[in-house]
Amino acid sequence: MTHRHIIAILRGITPKESIAVCEALIAAGINRIEVPLNSPDALTSISLASNTLADKAEIGAGTVLTKKQVWAVADAGGTFIVSPDANKSVIEETVRIQLESYPGVMTPTEAFRAIRSGATGLKFFPAEVLGPKGIKAMKAVLPPEIPLYAVGGANPDNFNEYFAAGCIGFGLGTYLYKPGMSADDVAERARTAVAAYDLGSAA
Repeated sequence: MTHRHIIAILRGITPKESIAVCEALIAAGINRIEVPLNSPDALTSISLASNTLADKAEIGAGTVLTKKQVWAVADAGGTFIVSPDANKSVIEETVRIQLESYPGVMTPTEAFRAIRSGATGLKFFPAEVLGPKGIKAMKAVLPPEIPLYAVGGANPDNFNEYFAAGCIGFGLGTYLYKPGMSADDVAERARTAVAAYDLGSAA
């Protein structure tokens, strides 16, 4: 499955609205979707989405803090794990059961700990604190093949700055979705994000 390097973060979504919002994102061109585990009944949303949309999207979980949660996400059909920190045991267990691992990092020490633990890619979080300059400085010492994502402050207005710093993609949370937003609203924002991403990644 081909996809843009955009992960939609649906923090606060409920199972009842999950399919409609996911379908809106897919139609707009975003087919990597994260349901944070601190959302209401998150595992049900992941299960519903993965069962219904497995041929159209990759469904994963965010805010994953323990190995037990990794197993639960796998059981629900999730294919990737996004964690807020570089927890060695979470990363290693994720990779061991053949899911993708995207831990959050903010320092070179955390980044290299995550890489040595087997991380698929790194989530610079919160990106707005590090800024493109901070990410660019860290990129200079990181293995070039490790994909970098800016999360927390990245939006279509500044995609180009993060591309220039060495990021290949983004995690988009409140820009794309806030609890109570309609699927149509999500779709409109997603189309804007996709247009900016395509323009920036082609530059």
